[in-house]
Amino acid sequence: MTFQELLPTSHVSEATRAALTQRLAETNQAASYEPQFFAPETYQLLVAVAARLFPQPERPVPIPLAPAVDQRLAVGRSDGWRYDALPPDREAYRLGLGGIEQIAQALFKADFEHLEAAQQDKVIEALASGNPPGEAWQTLTADRFFEEMLAELSATYYAHPWAQDEIGYTGYADLPGWTKIGLNEKEAREQ
Repeated sequence: MTFQELLPTSHVSEATRAALTQRLAETNQAASYEPQFFAPETYQLLVAVAARLFPQPERPVPIPLAPAVDQRLAVGRSDGWRYDALPPDREAYRLGLGGIEQIAQALFKADFEHLEAAQQDKVIEALASGNPPGEAWQTLTADRFFEEMLAELSATYYAHPWAQDEIGYTGYADLPGWTKIGLNEKEAREQ
């Protein structure tokens, strides 16, 4: 059963239905989103990085990931944790995204957004390796920043109903409670 079939049923609470419906509405508004925290060029860099980490070529409209990060940082909300080696989230993202541009310049003498996909992947691999070129990484732990950014983008991606559909997730359908909890047992709505 897809989320479109499941969402209007009595198996989904009103709060969950509202949250998932809001995520779908935000998808349609993502193209016109104006960044609240990041400068426009930094926001576009985050969009480009997110597109390499979560490529979605099969979708006419990709699940938007950057707006959620920008909105969270704009209001100063924490994502609930951070590595002690990293500065607070706002500073870490500013430094880290600037550092991604430094890697792109050091490796390819071009901005990240203007690189081909394979080159962008090399920049991200250098970041994840923990020892990329660029002065930003003298004060910011590269691999920790990468893990933090990847975790947030992953959570945002899999909170979206389209991604949940891809993996067959129906856990938001919790009314009435689960009765099939044994190994390989499925509720009728999961068939």
